Amino acid sequence: MGFLKGKTAIITGAGRAVLSDGRCGSIGYGIATAYAKEGANLVITGRNVQKLADAKEELERLYGIQVLTVAADVNSGADNQAVVEGVVRQAMETFGRIDVLINNAQASASGVSLADHTTDQFDLAIYSGLYATFYYMKACYPHLVETKGTVINFASGAGLFGNYGQCAYAAAKEGIRGLTRVAATEWAKEGVNVNIICPLAWTAQLENFEKAYPDAFKANVKMPPAGHYGDSENEIGRVCVQLASPDFKYLTGETLTLEGGMGLRP
Repeated sequence: MGFLKGKTAIITGAGRAVLSDGRCGSIGYGIATAYAKEGANLVITGRNVQKLADAKEELERLYGIQVLTVAADVNSGADNQAVVEGVVRQAMETFGRIDVLINNAQASASGVSLADHTTDQFDLAIYSGLYATFYYMKACYPHLVETKGTVINFASGAGLFGNYGQCAYAAAKEGIRGLTRVAATEWAKEGVNVNIICPLAWTAQLENFEKAYPDAFKANVKMPPAGHYGDSENEIGRVCVQLASPDFKYLTGETLTLEGGMGLRP
C-alpha cells in the first residue's frame, strides 16, 4: 500500500457521492478514494463546487493527502481549451508534476430515442465526454511524457451493445474508445501508458433511479452475469490503481471490461 505516494493524479468528475450504506457512490469518487489510500495527491474537477469541497475535506482528513479542487465544465458554450489548460496549469503550480490522468466525467440525456434527440442533448454528451477527454489528453501530454505516466479513459457498454435511448452517450463513448487506441499507438514509444475501461458500477444515481422508478429500473437495468454490480472504489477504483503501476505497462492499448466487479478481461 502507498505506492502512489508523491505522485499526482487528475480525476475528472470526482465530486463526493455516497450510497445509502456509506460506500462511494460514483465512479469518480471511488477512484479518488482508491488513489488517496495509496498516497497520491489529487486534482479533482467537476461542475458541483459543493461536492468537490466535500470530497476534498473527507479525502484529506482520512488519508493525509493533498487535494486541489477545480470547478471545470467542458460544454458547447465554453472556451474549452482554456478551461482545461487552466486545470492543468493549476495542477502543475500546486504539485509540480502529473503522473496520472483519469477522464471520467460524462453528462448525457438518457432515455431519449435517436429520432427525438436534440442537438443540444447530443452536444451535452459529446462535449462533456469526447471533447473533454481530447482536451485533457492534449494538455497533459507533455507532463505525462516527463513522468512516463498513465492515461485511463472510460467507455461503456452503451456503445458496444447499442443501448436504447443512449445514442449521444454511446457516440461519445465510442469516440473516446477510438481516441484511446490512437493515443496508445502514438504515445507508447514515449512511455505513456494509455488504457480504457468499460465499467458497470452501482452508483448513487442508479440507487436513486431504482427507488424513484422501480418498474423502469427493472425493465432497463440488467444484473451482470456475475450476480452483482461493480463497487466504485474497491473494484473499479482498484483497477485504476493497478493501471498506474509499472507492472501493467504491457496492457497499453487494450480495452478492459469490468463486468460486475469480477475482474479484468482484455
